[in-house]
Amino acid sequence: MDRQTPTLSDVARRAGVSYATADRVINNRGGVAEKSVRRVRAAIEDLGYVRNVAAANLAQKRTYRFAFVIPEGPNSFFRRLRNILETARPEMLVSRVALMVESVAAFDAAALVGCLERLAEDKVDGVALVGTDDARVCAAIDALRAQGMAVLTLVADVQGARPDGYVGIDNTIAGRTAGRLLLLAHGDRGGRVLPIVGVATAHDHAERLAGMQDTLAEAGGRVTSAPLIEGRDRHDIVEAELHRRLAEDPEITAIYSAGAGNAGLVRVLARRAEGRPIVVLHELVAHSRQALETGLVDVVIDQRPEDEIQTALECLRAMADRRDLAAPAPIVPAIYLRENLPPAAEASQFGDPVHE
Repeated sequence: MDRQTPTLSDVARRAGVSYATADRVINNRGGVAEKSVRRVRAAIEDLGYVRNVAAANLAQKRTYRFAFVIPEGPNSFFRRLRNILETARPEMLVSRVALMVESVAAFDAAALVGCLERLAEDKVDGVALVGTDDARVCAAIDALRAQGMAVLTLVADVQGARPDGYVGIDNTIAGRTAGRLLLLAHGDRGGRVLPIVGVATAHDHAERLAGMQDTLAEAGGRVTSAPLIEGRDRHDIVEAELHRRLAEDPEITAIYSAGAGNAGLVRVLARRAEGRPIVVLHELVAHSRQALETGLVDVVIDQRPEDEIQTALECLRAMADRRDLAAPAPIVPAIYLRENLPPAAEASQFGDPVHE
């Protein structure tokens, strides 16, 4: 007959204490003599007792409070993240998880630090943030962890900080994938790829760009990389700069957009009277989906934000429960062509194709 899983009552009996005393020791509530604490801990080890965290939290009516810090502005991908979180909010409350969605200006380190400091004062159980490489942001992340809060970086890792983990794609591999796709599209022909990033100092964009350029270089340099455009993830800047660069450099055969602002890119391509460059970009949102369907772009690399949010929530809950947590595996991105697009979702999920 299989041995039954030991209960807290078994622990109390083995230790020779009351159930209430054993419960106080298990849940670290104090007020127990050191001699009794030692006996309870010895009984736990002897019996192999494992605390049922979920049951304990349910009994205590504990509600987890997790905050997600997402850049605001016209970026459709970040709107998609916020929409996913807002949709999940009612369902998560049933599981005693209260979600807070905080918005800060994109690429604004001071605003992000201010938000993290407010969350520290509010003593939330965990934070997942889209960060930026800045010493002040790193210090704020480390301060949260020093207070015992779980901290994850989301979408882009933050260099110099020590979060509990990173949830997102491997951006270097994503860039290398883009480079391989561009080489395949060029065949035996030479070419010149125009990269577009938000800002060159953004860690995720820099990794994607480096991955793409390394892959092109390894192929012998028949396809090269042109000087990049910094669009600050704004469609108006991307539109103006791309229009200018295509007019100035007729040797450009391809575009790799590693950031956002791609509605501006699509508008430039839609106005071209002659053939367009090969185009690889990131994130399946309304305008990129429509551009694939109408043949204005060739490939969309999507980082599957639904999976990122689910993984982040699972990790935050595990850390709040003080459970051992292995480093989350990188999210494997989806590669979409016109032929393998998923069924169309509600427009609210993917963002506004006009104003991104």
